[in-house]
Amino acid sequence: MNKLDNLKTYLRGLGKVAVAFSGGVDSTFLLAVAHDTCDSVLALTAASCFVPRRESDFAKNFCADNGIKQIIFEADILKVEGVKENPANRCYLCKRALFENFLRIAEYNDCVLVEGSNTDDAKDYRPGAKALAELKIKSPLVAADLSKAEIRELSRKMNLPTADKPSMACLASRFVYGEPLTAERLATVEAAEDFLLNAGFTQLRVRVHGTLARLEVLPEDFPRLMTLRNSIVDKLKSLGFSYVTLDLQGYRVGSMNEELKLS
Repeated sequence: MNKLDNLKTYLRGLGKVAVAFSGGVDSTFLLAVAHDTCDSVLALTAASCFVPRRESDFAKNFCADNGIKQIIFEADILKVEGVKENPANRCYLCKRALFENFLRIAEYNDCVLVEGSNTDDAKDYRPGAKALAELKIKSPLVAADLSKAEIRELSRKMNLPTADKPSMACLASRFVYGEPLTAERLATVEAAEDFLLNAGFTQLRVRVHGTLARLEVLPEDFPRLMTLRNSIVDKLKSLGFSYVTLDLQGYRVGSMNEELKLS
């Protein structure tokens, strides 16, 4: 039996399923397989200032296009104690609050809650995984031993629109730990990244260090970024940044965690 079959068998054993659905590569794949496999599937999506509107819109449209029942709830994450101070365990605080809400909705609808972590997620600093373990949230992709690359390949075979979608993380991950979070600052990062996405860049991050914006793009995109240097600088300065820099290491997952590893 292959890994996809193992995943389907696992999901069938859960009965009615509620999927924590962000619209990313992993949760879209999980939702699609559950929709094809289970008798009853519910998509649960949190809308907040931590999530770019483009991602929320994609999640809503995907469910509508595929006839999947979806519940969207407003999550004021900045009101969760400790989150706006942006400590090193911010992801834990946020994930715990979000999934407590997901659990309540899933239980009210007589569903088993599942989420889309994969086997590669353990390779980075992810304090949110502690919250999932404490709440006993099921992770079917991990149970089926599926990696990110395998999920992308299976997504291509299923013609999912997310097969080659760039990796996404919440907007709070753009800020150095200890730097306070506000809805306005999160919106500024979203606007900066939307500008770069509209300019044709795909995998990117705008990391924030005070009034300095550190741009991470793929190394092969460096030459193109330099040709657009003036317009990028003008745009980001209009958003309130005093300095705009290019990270010569390029895009990489969890670069804000590098300081934690050094310390």
